[in-house]
Amino acid sequence: MSDTTDSARQAALNYHEFPKPGKLEIRATKPLANGRDLARAYSPGVAEACLEIKADPANASRYTSRGNLVAVVTNGTAVLGLGNIGALASKPVMEGKAVLFKKFADIDCFDIELNEPDPEKLANIVCAMEPTFGAINLEDIKAPDCFIVERICRERMGIPVFHDDQHGTAIVVGAAATNALYVAGKKWEDIKIVSTGGGAAGIACLNMLVKLGVRRSNIWLCDIHGLVYAGRAEDMNPQKADFAQETDMRTLDDVIDGADLFLGLSGPGVLTAEQVKRMASRPIIFALANPTPEIMPDLAREAAPDAIIATGRSDFPNQVNNVLCFPFIFRGALDVGATQINDAMQIACVDGIAELARATTSAEAAAAYQGEALTFGADYLIPKPFDPRLSGIVSTAVARAAMESGVAARPLDDLVAYKAKLDASVFKSALLMRPVFEASKKDARRIVFAEGEDERVLRASQAVLEETSEQPILIGRPSVIEARCERLGLDIRPGRDFRLVNPEDDPRYRDYWTSYHEIMQRRGVTPDLAKAVMRTNTTAIGAVMVHRGEADSLICGTFGEYRWHLNYVNQVLGDTDHHPHGALSMMILEDGPLFIADTHVRTFPSPEQLAESAIGAARHVRRFGIEPRIAFCSQSQFGNQGEDSGKRQRAAIALLDAKPRDFCYEGEMNIDTALDEDLRERLLPGNRMHGAANVLIFSNADAASGVRNILKMKGGGLEVGPILMGMGNRAHIVSPSITPRGLLNMAAIAGTPVAHYG
Repeated sequence: MSDTTDSARQAALNYHEFPKPGKLEIRATKPLANGRDLARAYSPGVAEACLEIKADPANASRYTSRGNLVAVVTNGTAVLGLGNIGALASKPVMEGKAVLFKKFADIDCFDIELNEPDPEKLANIVCAMEPTFGAINLEDIKAPDCFIVERICRERMGIPVFHDDQHGTAIVVGAAATNALYVAGKKWEDIKIVSTGGGAAGIACLNMLVKLGVRRSNIWLCDIHGLVYAGRAEDMNPQKADFAQETDMRTLDDVIDGADLFLGLSGPGVLTAEQVKRMASRPIIFALANPTPEIMPDLAREAAPDAIIATGRSDFPNQVNNVLCFPFIFRGALDVGATQINDAMQIACVDGIAELARATTSAEAAAAYQGEALTFGADYLIPKPFDPRLSGIVSTAVARAAMESGVAARPLDDLVAYKAKLDASVFKSALLMRPVFEASKKDARRIVFAEGEDERVLRASQAVLEETSEQPILIGRPSVIEARCERLGLDIRPGRDFRLVNPEDDPRYRDYWTSYHEIMQRRGVTPDLAKAVMRTNTTAIGAVMVHRGEADSLICGTFGEYRWHLNYVNQVLGDTDHHPHGALSMMILEDGPLFIADTHVRTFPSPEQLAESAIGAARHVRRFGIEPRIAFCSQSQFGNQGEDSGKRQRAAIALLDAKPRDFCYEGEMNIDTALDEDLRERLLPGNRMHGAANVLIFSNADAASGVRNILKMKGGGLEVGPILMGMGNRAHIVSPSITPRGLLNMAAIAGTPVAHYG
């Protein structure tokens, strides 16, 4: 064994062992902190939920986790490429499957490994578990036993039963084949298919392809014994017999001529380069055996340079991976209370996956697969598992199909709202940003991006055009932006979809430098310096555009230091009515949002500036549909220390108290006091704040920025912002770590009409 292989093996073992064994744990979803909670969670309160379920079994989905609970069930007789390793040894695989359910679709899952080789007895055990689960995922059960188990469970159970090795593989193969035919310019009804592998996955894939339009007479199935032909007795079952051909041919080599699609779910080296050469033009080769495919892609490509190739491996393009399917088909099925997963739902899943691959690649998927070409075509037939749009698109399609086919016990009233909810579960900012996006749609504001050549800006611009009514303007070189849009697989193009300002050669150059000179001539800027700035400083160019009325808001800062950008923004756009008085960051945490100020603008704000930040924060927090509760945070606690921080905050509160305010504020206090109402009430009974604070204002930027970064890096917080307060929504400076989704959020914030917010 090589050192590399040994190292990878040890890393995998360490992953499973540390910091605690296994990949799963169980967590409570309700508090259990006192006698009141105990009385509700167990006796006597639990009886109320029991009686409601007894009166109406459908209430189990209201009062228990059953409606979001799946069992992954196996007997360990056909585990991956390891074979019959037994139930216990299969447990790491089943735990992993449960983790994928949770990660990709937020479905809770128990892995259940059963020592039962008899398929009918195994089915009986599974059927007996119906009261516990909302759905069953059968996994790694050998053929033909898996067909028997699935049939019995489907017939007897009133919840979805899905054998992922069969139907999950079939769905992803169906989606990949749909797009492969699209790329090759071929039709289902015309193609000849040669398949190797007569197991559960292979048979299910062929059945799926028939449902999609392939003629059964055009399918030639081979297994370890050769071609499946009419009258063959060796190693046959009813499922194989469905694809038996009336022919004298007996081997793969006999039937490969003119094949449009080779579908391999067998073993290594089954297909040769010479056989690939005898296939039809633009052959489609799905060599899905793991870890070594039926033919290595480089050999297939050498034999047929125009071949369209997919494998089951992650180190080649077009990995056929069941994780594209099973989390999302179960998500949709559970959410409508489906009694089964039928053909209509499976085909809807196929169509959803295929359509998503043909759409523009998401920024999140691009970030997860850096360096890979993710443009639809021969090397990108199906989306990547970490594309966050899968949940919303595929699960919604499945839910719709379940409702239309009559198997949904709990039909949804609004599929658009359902998809938005799924998107919000993936994009943590989606739900909180909805009021902002709605407000931004009222006016088609022009947003100029200073760093227009940045990949994140380009992806954000595509999203701005898709999700808002705003008009992006990019500053950058046309040739660079054009080439990057092409390389990234983006549909947008300069001149057609967005305006462009070229710093190197723009007809408005004279207008821009003279405008900048007029603003700065009494501050030491000569005409020559103004000309140089307007050739090299894209932040200053964007600010001048806003000043001249050619754009409504500027977004800058994807690289560089915050205050460097702030200097030029304030130079050009600052006036008696507009001056930067704080940066506000919304940190989206597991239990809701928490706003932090001032993270960037003022290092040691005065009492007047602290009060100003509080007023601005209250105004901006309301943009998100949240009523602000502002805490001034310090090491001092309600006057118990005389240090500068507490003094300035007490003075700021006095300034706020001098006039009527329409928002809640309190301080100065420690952070834990701000977030814990009971603690605050013990320290200062009758204080003016109720509930936990949702805005924390600090008396120095180091503290605010430190809390913001700790929440982001260690608390799993997602940042929206920083929002530049005081500039009339005419400019925002982001941080270099911002993502394309973060830029889209900032564009929506910048897209709100200026009259609404300061």
